[in-house]
Amino acid sequence: MLKPHHLNDFIAQKLQEEDIFGLLNDICDWLRSDQTNVSANFSLLIHTLKQDRPLAEQFAGALCRWICSMRLYPLFISRGILSRSGFGREMKKRLYEKINPSFKDSSDLRDVFFLLFKDKNDSEWLSLIPLAKWDKLFRLLYRKTTPHERETLQNHFRYEGLFAIKMLSIWIAAEDIEPELMRLDPSLLSADSPFVELQKEVSLWIAAQNQQQPFDDAHLQVMFEQSKSLIERLQKKGATQGSSLGVAYLLERLSQSLERLSVLMGVFASNRFLPRRMLLLIANLAQASADKHSVRSLLKQSVRMLSRSITQNASDHGEHYIAHSSKEYFAMFYSAAGGGVLIALMALLKIYLGTVVDDKVWRGVLEGLNYGFGFTLIFMLHFTVATKQPAMTAARFAEAVGQQQGKAVNTKLAQLLMDVIRSQTAAVLGNVLIAVLVASVVATSYEIFADKPLLTQDQVAYQLHSIDPLSGTLWFAAIAGVWLFCAGIIAGFFDNRCNYLNMRMRLTEHPLLKRIMPLKTRVAFAEYIHKNYGAIMGNLCFGMLLGLTGVVGYLSGLPLDIRHIAFSSANVGYAVVSGDLGCGIFLQSLFFILLIGTVNLAVSFSLTLFVALRSLNAEIDSWKNIAQAFWQQVKRQPLSLFFPVKMEKEQ
Repeated sequence: MLKPHHLNDFIAQKLQEEDIFGLLNDICDWLRSDQTNVSANFSLLIHTLKQDRPLAEQFAGALCRWICSMRLYPLFISRGILSRSGFGREMKKRLYEKINPSFKDSSDLRDVFFLLFKDKNDSEWLSLIPLAKWDKLFRLLYRKTTPHERETLQNHFRYEGLFAIKMLSIWIAAEDIEPELMRLDPSLLSADSPFVELQKEVSLWIAAQNQQQPFDDAHLQVMFEQSKSLIERLQKKGATQGSSLGVAYLLERLSQSLERLSVLMGVFASNRFLPRRMLLLIANLAQASADKHSVRSLLKQSVRMLSRSITQNASDHGEHYIAHSSKEYFAMFYSAAGGGVLIALMALLKIYLGTVVDDKVWRGVLEGLNYGFGFTLIFMLHFTVATKQPAMTAARFAEAVGQQQGKAVNTKLAQLLMDVIRSQTAAVLGNVLIAVLVASVVATSYEIFADKPLLTQDQVAYQLHSIDPLSGTLWFAAIAGVWLFCAGIIAGFFDNRCNYLNMRMRLTEHPLLKRIMPLKTRVAFAEYIHKNYGAIMGNLCFGMLLGLTGVVGYLSGLPLDIRHIAFSSANVGYAVVSGDLGCGIFLQSLFFILLIGTVNLAVSFSLTLFVALRSLNAEIDSWKNIAQAFWQQVKRQPLSLFFPVKMEKEQ
C-alpha cells in the first residue's frame, strides 16, 4: 500500500517504469483506503507535485501522452448510457461477467475507468474531495505540460468529443423508426420528429466547430427542448397505453443519450480548455464505470423504469379513493357498507369451509378462492374494501411529492394526508360496522330458527383468540398488509399490460367473440375488461395470497397467517352472538380489530409509498415539516380529520 511519506519516490518509480495506469490505480487505492483523510491525502498529492517541479512536469507529460494514445469517444458514448442490446441481453452479459470476468485492457479507456473505479462505493470518497481541489490538480498538471503537449491534448480531446457528439446524435435520430415508439405516437411516421431535426442541427454545429466559425444555437436549443418534451410525452403515453420493460428501457436510454449529448456539447462548445465542465463529465463517467457490471444496478434501474408506469396506473385509481367533500365522504361510507355486507357472508362461508374440509391445503385453496371471487364481486358491484385504499392513495401521495418541493407542497401533502385519513375512516366504519351488524343478524336469525348457536364454544374461543394481540395477531396483520401492497402492484401491472396489448381492440376483433356476441355487446364487454382488467386480477391474486399464506405456514412450520380488519370484524359479530358474550368483551374485541386495521393500513401504505417514490425518483424532504403542517391543520379543524366538516374557506 502506498504510504504518504513515500509519495515522491513512488511517483518517480512508476514514471520510470512508464506505468501510468499502475500509478493512477495505486493512487486511487490509496485515497479509497482512508476515506476519513481522503481530502487531506489529495491535498498532499497536490502539494507534492507543486513542490517538485521536475516530477510534476514528468508526470504531466507522461499522462498527456498516455491519454493521447487512446480513443476517448467509446467512453463518452457508453458509460452511463444503457446498452443498445436491450435489457435481456445486457442482464445475461452482466451475469456471465460475474461468473467469468472478461479481460480488462489497460489500453482501452473504458476498461481503465472500470479498473480505477471498480468499487461500488467509489462515489463516496470521490464526493469527499471538493471540486476546487480537483480543479487545482488539473490546472497544475495542465501548466506543467509543454505547449506542444497541450495543443496535442486539446486537439485529441476535441476530435474525440466531436466524434462522440456526432455518433450520439445519429443514434438518437435512428430511434425515430423504432416500432414501439411509433405505437406510442403514430405521428412520428408523418413528419420528421425532433430527434431527426436535432441531428440535423448538431451536424451544422459540428461543421461550424470544425471550421471555427460562430454558430447561432437558438434553433438547436429549441430542438433539445422539443426532444426532451417528446421523451416525456412518450413516457406518459407508456403509462396510459402500456409499457413493457423493453419500452421503458428504450425511453430511458433515449433520455440518457440526450443528456450526455447536451453535456458533451457544453464541454466542447468552446476552443478553450474548460476544466470544471470536464471534471463533472469525468465524475459522471467514474460513477457509471463502477455500476457498469453491476447486476443489482441494472435490475434496480429497470424495475424503477417499469414501476413508474405501474404506479402511475395506481396513482390514477388512487384519486378515486380520496373523499374531498361531504358527498364523496358519504358515498365512500355507503360503498364500504355494501362491501361490509358481502364480507360478512364471505366470512360465514370461510367458517363453513373450516367445518366441511379437513385437509388444510385444500381448505386454504378454497378459502383463497372465496376471498378472491368475493373481492372481485365487491369490486364489480362498485363496493369498497377499506384496506384496498392505502395501496392506491400512497401512489397519489408520491405523485404529489414528485411534482414540487418546499413549504407549499408540505401544506398540500398535509391536506392530502388528512383527506386520505378521513376517507379511510369512512371506509373502515362502513366495512366494520356493517360487517359486525350483518354477522350479528345472521347469527341471531340462525339461533332463532335452528334453536342452537351458529358457532360452537370452541369456534367462539378460536375467533376471540385469533384477534388477541398477544397471540401473534399483529404480525399476521402485517403479512396481510404486505399482500395488500402486492395486490396494488399486481393491479397496476395488469393495467399496464392491458394497455400495452391494447386489450380493447383485441377483444373487439377476437374471432371467437365475433361468433358468439353481437357487435354492441362485444364492444361493451371489451371496454369493461380493458378498464377493469387490473382491478379484477389484483383482487383475485390478493384473495389467493390471503388463502394460501396459512397453507405455506402449515407446510413449513413457520408462523405465517393473515388477519384482515374486515373479516375479523365479521368473525367477532358471529362469535359475540353465538357465545352470548357481554358488552365488555365486545368493546375489547372492537379495539383489537382497530389494531389489526391500523397495522393492515400502515404496512400497505408505507410499502406502496416507498416504491412509488423510488419509481418517480422523488424523496420527501422532511417528514418533520409535513408532520408540523399536518398538526397545524388538525388544530385548526380537528373534526375534519375524521368527518367531512366544512373548511374555513367554504364557510
